[in-house]
Amino acid sequence: MISVLIADDEQPAVDELAFLLGQDPRIGTIHRATSGSEAIRILTREPVDAAFLDIHMPGLSGFDLARALQRFEHRPAFVFVTADEEGALEAFDLAAVDYLLKPVRTERLQRSVTRVCEAIRQAQPGATDAATSRPEMIAVTLGGTTRMIRRDDVRYVQAQGDYARLHTDEASYLVRVPMSDLERQWADAGFVRVHRSYLVALPHVTRVRLGADRPTLVVGQAELPVSRRLLPALRDRLEQATPRARS
Repeated sequence: MISVLIADDEQPAVDELAFLLGQDPRIGTIHRATSGSEAIRILTREPVDAAFLDIHMPGLSGFDLARALQRFEHRPAFVFVTADEEGALEAFDLAAVDYLLKPVRTERLQRSVTRVCEAIRQAQPGATDAATSRPEMIAVTLGGTTRMIRRDDVRYVQAQGDYARLHTDEASYLVRVPMSDLERQWADAGFVRVHRSYLVALPHVTRVRLGADRPTLVVGQAELPVSRRLLPALRDRLEQATPRARS
């Protein structure tokens, strides 16, 4: 179980996040702060494994707190929890584990806690250097706003002419990159071409039906076709990997 700190200048937001985190069996002690200065006081006297930080707080902002944490001997993993989509690039420049948008959904928060646990394990002596395992970030545009998303949040990619649409569990984003380029560049990250129109992240596959007249696989809520021509290569990749897929 890990101890966490929640810092947000709005008490209802602190209480709601504390309630959601309290439902996760991996979470132990939950400290609460309604200002950056109060968060610093808690962090200097209490052993905290992870901090969930709002960005916009009077005085010390979440970004200020993250910079201060870099000087701590025991540096907690930290996650930004905010309604501001435009701060993601700076957040990951500061080595944030994750970037959660309000309102926070339970499933998304659980995935964030998983990333926190992974970051804590990587920081332990003898573990792989965390700097080598930082997530690949992708610049995307949505509604005229450029933001950063993690590649490991992309469930599948859909070809759209000279563009590609990246599908996550929250939204889809159009990027001006041909599918063939992504297929080549993302092969080592577990992405495999299953159809002329689809590139799939194997870790996100939940079910495969390869013996049917029309082979398909399920990724989240989407059922995607599998090309007969690409079926042998897909079988090989499934045998090599350890995804959650089930025949």
